[in-house]
Amino acid sequence: MRVIAGHLGGRRLIAPSGTGTRPTSDRVKEALFSIIGPVDGDRVLDLFAGSGALAIEALSRGADRATCVDDDRGAADAIAVNASVLGLGDRLRVVRRGWRGALQAAAEAREAYDLVLADPPYDLLPVIIEEMGESLANVLAPGAVVVIEHARGAIMGPGGVPGIAVERETTRRYGDTEITVIWTPGEGT
Repeated sequence: MRVIAGHLGGRRLIAPSGTGTRPTSDRVKEALFSIIGPVDGDRVLDLFAGSGALAIEALSRGADRATCVDDDRGAADAIAVNASVLGLGDRLRVVRRGWRGALQAAAEAREAYDLVLADPPYDLLPVIIEEMGESLANVLAPGAVVVIEHARGAIMGPGGVPGIAVERETTRRYGDTEITVIWTPGEGT
């Protein structure tokens, strides 16, 4: 596993041990960032972060700062090691907490994110999608982009993720993986 592009391009990342984490393939990562375009200055939230690879990729491509959320100790430790080895300092924050608590704390702190990356366990998505959308709506900056990685053919619900306003949306397939990208309305729209 590696960073694909940007100032950290080519650098290796460690992944948490065990089978609890499903790393995003380089092909899907490259396609994802091609679809969403520039992330310069973005504030990034990476839910179900695993190794933190997606947030680190965003930072390498110019995002300002990122918060990685994962309730697994091995994942949180791997993210912290990756951040340290790559010299990301305070640009990458690790939150070892479940997604519900992390979103609630972010909303209470009035944090707003320009890019949200969510790669939940595939079998968990149908159970959490509605609740996750309603919670995410409270932490999205105007014009935010939300990316959900999911199993091919997963039911996302009508109009994307319930609770999130959609300006436009696309889903792309890469083998057994799909990514759904949702652009939310900007200010004044």
